[in-house]
Formats: sequence, structure tokens, C-alpha cells
Amino acid sequence: MQTASKKIVNGWAMYDWANSVYNLVITSTIFPAYYESVTKIGGDDTVVFLGRKFVNTALYNYAIAFAILLVAILIPILSSIADYKGNKKNFMRFFCTTGSIACACLFFFTGKMNLGIGIACVVIACISFWSSLVFYNSYLPEIAEEKDQDMVSAKGFTMGYIGSVILQIICLVFVFTMKDGALAARISFVLVGLWWLGFAQITFNRLPIGVASISRPEKNIFANGFMELKKVFNQLKEMPVLKRFLTSFFFYNMGVQTVMLAAALFGAKELNMPTKNLILTILIIQLVAIAGAYLMAKLASKFGNLQVLAFVVVLWIFICMAAYLTTTTIQFYFIAAAVGIVMGGIQSLSRSTYSKLMPETKDTASFFSFYDVTEKIAIVIGLFTFGLLEELTGNMRNSVLAIMVFFIIGLVLLFTTISAQKRSDKNLNSL
Repeated sequence: MQTASKKIVNGWAMYDWANSVYNLVITSTIFPAYYESVTKIGGDDTVVFLGRKFVNTALYNYAIAFAILLVAILIPILSSIADYKGNKKNFMRFFCTTGSIACACLFFFTGKMNLGIGIACVVIACISFWSSLVFYNSYLPEIAEEKDQDMVSAKGFTMGYIGSVILQIICLVFVFTMKDGALAARISFVLVGLWWLGFAQITFNRLPIGVASISRPEKNIFANGFMELKKVFNQLKEMPVLKRFLTSFFFYNMGVQTVMLAAALFGAKELNMPTKNLILTILIIQLVAIAGAYLMAKLASKFGNLQVLAFVVVLWIFICMAAYLTTTTIQFYFIAAAVGIVMGGIQSLSRSTYSKLMPETKDTASFFSFYDVTEKIAIVIGLFTFGLLEELTGNMRNSVLAIMVFFIIGLVLLFTTISAQKRSDKNLNSL
């Protein structure tokens, strides 16, 4: 196949531009800091939810983990329908709409008194965001030939970083100029919903509806999703490189996603950083990540995807060590800059590496469903571990050590993936 027209590729990348504001404002900066502030009154950081008392930040991590667990269960069903019907764009549109509305409804969350509204909207927005991404990601092998996939994937992440930074700056205007900081944050949540839904229309106008699978479901269309996952799993047994890569991805992604989701909470609770400082810090991460995504794509073209991924994971391990030892705001800023360099690179390169290692198939949504389920289960374990260790030890820094262990395991497995790839290339050359 040939890479699609520039119009289609740009339209695909615009969905990153549209939805990344959720990732930045809701999961990384303003909402976590706002949530920590309005659920901590007079030094009391405990909240009551569904009749049980929680540490406020631990409850937040549990809620996100629960939402992503639901996504892991839901995605196989949705991808099966999308593969068979060829209507993945319709699913993207549905989840985009529900996610946008949920973000805007966070405006009504004001603190402990209506905690249920906040948790419910966060869960719905999270489910919608991640569910839409499985269909978005599955377009990559359909619109870009293998040699272009690294750069097209990097373009999507770069568009996402640029778009989210622009909205973040707009939100900062409200945060820094309004006397009522809580109201400024709540206005930001509405802006996220409008931005996500509005710019996504460009994507929906340009992308094809999707390629339908020729084969009919073996069972009913709902159960077929899990059958497709089983097929992909069985195929992986015959593809040692892809199997080892996914296992490695499972572990190092636990670390990556947990860092992204918990960084603002760490800065607020462990370093007592003001909300404005946290927002500026995450903004720095986004700006640096733009260069990081392209840098890693360039390095991959020269040294190979897996080799560059191993290098990036090593950097993540050192970042975790530094985060555990950090005690000052200045140190946190330096760590944030380092996170920015590796964050964009590891996400973009992981997606394109998987796309390259996939066999040629029309059921791209099913293969990316397996990828996304792997990712979601990793996030659930990572967030649950992070929250549980904080509750058990009373110190969020101990949770950082667990993240570092995830990266170390992922690195070891990446080395086994590289070895498997070398053996595979050697066998092909001997034929």
C-alpha cells in the first residue's frame, strides 16, 4: 500500500491535536491539582466515597484504574464490531462526544460535598478517551506504509503536544488573571470539552470510515471480540519478536503511564508545589516532548526501533531514581524536562514499532485492540500499585520505586526482544 494523501494524514493527526487537551489539562495538570486542593480541607486529605474512607490521591488513582479496567473489557467488543462493520470512525465519534461532555461537566464538581460528580465525570471521560484511541491507532497501518509509520506516528503525537500546549496557555490566562482560582480551573474543564469535540470534526470529515473485514463473526458479534483477541494471542506464538515486544511494552508502559497520571499529584503532595507552578512544569514537559518525539523517530531510522526504545527505558530508570531523591522545586523542574524528552519518544515509537511488527491484515482494529488491552491492563496495575503503596506506607515516594522496578523488567525484556529479532533476521538471510 501507499501512504495516504497529506490531507488524510493531517486529518488523522488532528485527532491527537483535539484529544490531547484531555491528557494534559484533565489527567496531568489542572484537574489533579484542583482535585487535590478541593478534597483537602484543613490538612485533612481523606475523603469518603461509597461508604469507605480513602486518602484523596489514592482514590483518584483507584478511580482512573477502574475506568481503564472497564476500557480493557470494552475494547475487544467494540473493535470486533468495528472490524466486521468497517465503521470504526463512528465509534471514534461516539466516544469523542461522550468524553467531551464529561470533561465539560467537571465544571459542576466543587469538592468533598459533591465528590461523586467529580469521580463519575473523570471515569466517563477516561473511558471515552482511551476507547476512542483504539480506533484512532488502528488507522495508522491503513493510512501509512511501513517506512512512513514512524514519522506519521510522531506527527500525531507532535500535533497533540502543540494543540494541548495552546489550550493550556489559554487556561493559564484564566488561572493567573482570575481571583477565584477554583472557578478558573472549572472554566478550563469546559474549554477542554469544547476543544476536543470541535477540532475532532476535522478528523471525522477527512478519515475514511474504515476497512471492513471480509469474514463474518464465528459467534455473535459481541463475543467475537474476545475470540479475535484469542486469535491474535495464538498468532503471537508464531511471532516471537512481536510477542517479546508486547511483554516488554506491558511492563515499561506501567511506568510511563503511571508517571504521566501521577506526576502532578506527586509535585503537589510531596513538594507542596503551588498549582500554578505545577501547570508551568507540565507545560515545559509538553514543549520538550515535541522535540523528543521527532528525535526518537530520527534515531530509530538510524539505529533501529528496539535499540532506541531500550535506550529510552534506561533514561526512564534514571529519572525514577532522581524523582525518589528529589526534595526541591528546582530539582523537580529538571526532572520534568528529562521526562518531556523521553515521554513523547517512547509513546510514539512504541505505537509505530508495534505497527511495523504486525502481520499484514485487514483486521487492524483487532490487533490494535490487543495492543490497547495490554496497555490498559498495565496502567491498571501501575496505578493500583502506586495508590496502594501510598496508602500502606504513607509516602508517595515509595510508589516511585515500584515504577522503577517496572522499567527495569521492561528493559530486560526489550533486550530479549532485540535478541529474538537478530535471530529472526539471521534465519531470513540464510534462506
